[in-house]
Amino acid sequence: MPKSSEPRSYLVLENYIGGKFVSCGNHIDSYDPSTAEVYCKVPDSGKEEVDAAVAAAKEAFPDWSARSPQQRGEVLNKLADLIEDNMEDLIQAESKDQGKTVTFARTVDIPRSAYNFRFFASSVLHHTTDCSQMDHMGCLNYTLRCPVGVAGLISPWNLPLYLLTWKIAPAIATGNTVVAKPSEMTSVTAWMMCKLLEEAGVPPGVVNVVFGTGQRAGDALVGHPDVPLISFTGSTATAQRITERSAPYCKKLSLELGGKNPAIIFADADLEQCIETTVRSSFSNQGEICLCTSRIYVESSIYSKFLEKFVAAARKWKTGAPSDPSNNNGALISKEHLEKVRSFVALAKSEGAIIHCGEGVDQLNLPEANKSGYFMPPTVISGIPDSSRVMQEEIFGPVTCVSPFDTEDEAVARGNGVRYGLSATVWSRDVGRVHRLAQKLQAGLVWTNCWLVRDLNLPFGGMKHSGVGREGGKDSYHFFTEVKSITIKH
Repeated sequence: MPKSSEPRSYLVLENYIGGKFVSCGNHIDSYDPSTAEVYCKVPDSGKEEVDAAVAAAKEAFPDWSARSPQQRGEVLNKLADLIEDNMEDLIQAESKDQGKTVTFARTVDIPRSAYNFRFFASSVLHHTTDCSQMDHMGCLNYTLRCPVGVAGLISPWNLPLYLLTWKIAPAIATGNTVVAKPSEMTSVTAWMMCKLLEEAGVPPGVVNVVFGTGQRAGDALVGHPDVPLISFTGSTATAQRITERSAPYCKKLSLELGGKNPAIIFADADLEQCIETTVRSSFSNQGEICLCTSRIYVESSIYSKFLEKFVAAARKWKTGAPSDPSNNNGALISKEHLEKVRSFVALAKSEGAIIHCGEGVDQLNLPEANKSGYFMPPTVISGIPDSSRVMQEEIFGPVTCVSPFDTEDEAVARGNGVRYGLSATVWSRDVGRVHRLAQKLQAGLVWTNCWLVRDLNLPFGGMKHSGVGREGGKDSYHFFTEVKSITIKH
């Protein structure tokens, strides 16, 4: 008889409700994208678990909201300290859970998660309110900002802890309590953070984390009558459902959605710096960042030169085992997502486009343990019309399209010619030109001669189908509070 294999041991996550870990009867398989093997079991929560979490958050709200910003800030800073103390464990878990390289998790995801708590612990101390005097009426007017209540926070799978803390930090810094639902595909680091909350001094019920799918846990949270505010980062299609589901309750909504971000490159650009940065902006984190460049418009006089150098640089952007520090990219999030991204490349090919490198052109040399993983090399496409779905829809993978343009007006029109408006990048040494384009481009963020340089004080968000609302230092403060006007007659 064949020898029976030992049962595989999985990490089994639990919800965190009212300061305690609570088991759930049903679970969802979560995969390690680099091996295609089940990595952990995630609670398949629904209305019952969400109701319990909201009740705990409501109970904790009066005490937490009554604390001073300084007192709340001390707790946020302690939580940042604990994230840094446990940084290596969080780095390894984020890489294994999401498929990103350990290097990316070490340099971006986890340090930024700690910084989010530090930033909002400080920024919440420095906001002022308005005051006016009406002498003819003998009145003094002033405003107050009050926390909203229970905040529902739904975060995505591409930058799991980074984007979850970007929501939790301002929500609790301003005195709200929260019920968070991370993506069911990347829940581990959120669960690990929950283990640090009590030690940081977060009272029971201030932060509750319920794991599960959008269809069950997310829907229950969005439709809960006692959750007056929803902050969501994810797809535009999901945001439309959230808007419809929350409409009967007139909830405050912040929706950070998709992008189809252009880079516009003029002949006077610093080509060496431009190519190095545009490779990074196109392919970082496997192209699974909403700010990644997916359309590159290049002035005709340098188009051929740019394309040759860009393709050569893209081929040097290494894809492979996330644990290998020499690799730039790891695996895409899931088998289904990999198939979706590949389908766009196949569509481009069927429409007569040229695939210069990547999918179907270059083979990956993966270690044996990773051969079943969801890997795809950086892919560069040209010869595709702007009307194609490849140029209109968000692909969210390591794929970018390059196309020539002749005039500044043409570049602006084509850059704006999609339903999204999240970010754009302009490359030129002409100061007047970059200012003109920055004003004309329909994007919430415009970078010139750089990419992903972020001051957290500045608003983050998009135009058109890329979202509703803004978050950042002042903007998050305004979103997570309600303003109250008070008139005193004296």
